[in-house]
Amino acid sequence: MAGLVGIQHVSSTVRDLGETLGWYRDVLGVEPFMTMEAEGPELSAGLRVPGAALDVAFLKVGGAWIELIEYVKPDDTNDDVVLRRCDHGAAHICFEVEDIQAAYQHLLAHDVDCYNEPTYVPAGPLEGAWFLYFDGPEGLKYELHQMPEGWAE
Repeated sequence: MAGLVGIQHVSSTVRDLGETLGWYRDVLGVEPFMTMEAEGPELSAGLRVPGAALDVAFLKVGGAWIELIEYVKPDDTNDDVVLRRCDHGAAHICFEVEDIQAAYQHLLAHDVDCYNEPTYVPAGPLEGAWFLYFDGPEGLKYELHQMPEGWAE
């Protein structure tokens, strides 16, 4: 595609924006830099969600934005949706960290449900890297990733 310059943001829908923002603040130390409310026929048409009304927050981590959206209307009545890591449509946000062991200890201190201890990548193109998956609020999935020492893109 001509003119493609990068990824502007990743987004996730949440049930309770205030609760999720509290988690980002308390656990990750990240506050929104922009919040807004949105509704109207153009928005509903663009989203293909009739009668949509949203509360939205944007957070900046490094050079990337994370958009969190709470649908005020229509109500989220689908309480039983749980995507496993292997299900199509499952997604996660990956944060790069300098020291994954220290980040892991920080998550544990905040009672975050980590899937395992940090895992070392012993071979392949990312040999020497470390990763760790964990659950955040609202069923959102996250990963921490530490690149190998001396890594150059």
